[in-house]
Amino acid sequence: MIFKKLHWTLKRHPFLYVMRFRLLSKNSNQAAITSCSYNTLNSKTAIPAYFNTINSEIFKDGTPETDLEIVKHLVIWLADHTTVGPGLSEPSDKALETLLYGAGGVCSDMAQVFNNFCVIHNIPVREWGTTSVPFNRANGGHSFNEVYIQDLQKWLLVDPSWGVFFFNDNGDPLSVLEVYDLSRSGHAIAYDSFLPDQHIPLKQVHKNYLSSDIIPFLICDYQNKTYDRYLKLARPYLPVFMIHFMLYLFGKSYHYKFPLDDYKQIFD
Repeated sequence: MIFKKLHWTLKRHPFLYVMRFRLLSKNSNQAAITSCSYNTLNSKTAIPAYFNTINSEIFKDGTPETDLEIVKHLVIWLADHTTVGPGLSEPSDKALETLLYGAGGVCSDMAQVFNNFCVIHNIPVREWGTTSVPFNRANGGHSFNEVYIQDLQKWLLVDPSWGVFFFNDNGDPLSVLEVYDLSRSGHAIAYDSFLPDQHIPLKQVHKNYLSSDIIPFLICDYQNKTYDRYLKLARPYLPVFMIHFMLYLFGKSYHYKFPLDDYKQIFD
């Protein structure tokens, strides 16, 4: 029990949180992230076999015809079959197994497994995070996704942890950058969950997305098979932050792109 508490403290320590942003962050712009996609470095053949096994179960009654309906069906199934708990920092197949059967996993774990299912279905996907400026320990940030829907010819923000889409005042679904552009310019933004009987308090939405001290960043260059390999080899012996730092030193790390804000605000 003492070891578990120490491990959690180290994992969530503010120094490590802020240092991660110092090492991995890059200022960017909207044009520069146009071609960014998780699919670029993660092919269908590189996704662990366990995801294909579970995917067959998810879509055992057939696969919907449109990308949007595939995304909705996937999120609804995951919501019905997973139980959240402590953050995992595990290889992706182990993260999926724990979400399904081990009562563990947080928003970043859900975003991770959602990425891999989208790759299986040839749906371009991205993973985003938010943090507070300046850094506020009381708000540990949030992780969610963005998918490119061919029928709409645009990216849409989707939060697989809550089953949420965002809309403008015309009812059009929004991308991540559209949500923040509209919110910061004072325009009305609606949100709704397509999960049955799911009600999301406005306070929660503001905390994760719309509060004035929240800024978004895109997680880029995450190669799933690389992290899976190193986590499986070193996880029993080293703390997760040391494994991530090794990958940073080896030049194999993901990084954060800030298309709207100067990431240095985090450290003010």
